[in-house]
Amino acid sequence: MNEITYTDWKQSGESLLYIYTPMCGTCQVASKMLTVCEQLIDKEVPQLNANYEPQLMNELQVESVPCLIIKKTETEVEKIYAFQSVPYLLEKLKTAL
Repeated sequence: MNEITYTDWKQSGESLLYIYTPMCGTCQVASKMLTVCEQLIDKEVPQLNANYEPQLMNELQVESVPCLIIKKTETEVEKIYAFQSVPYLLEKLKTAL
C-alpha cells in the first residue's frame, strides 16, 4: 500500500482509500488483509494516516478506524469498518474496480 494525502486522493480520482492509525491493532490486522487482497487483484490500495488528515475525517464523516472508503460517485461513498475476511474484502474491492 502506498501512503497518500487527502488532497492527492481527491485529485487522483482513485475510488479506494484505506484509512488507519499506526498504533491501532485492528488496523494492523486490516492492513495485512488488504495486502493479501492487493496481491490477488494486482492493484495497490492507497492508504492514509487519520492522525494527519482531520479534514478528511470530518468531510467523509469517518466514525472509526480502520475504514475502507469506496467512492461510487463524487457524492456517494461506501464505508467499510468491519474487515470480516479476505474473501469479503476481495469481493468489495472487485466491485469497486
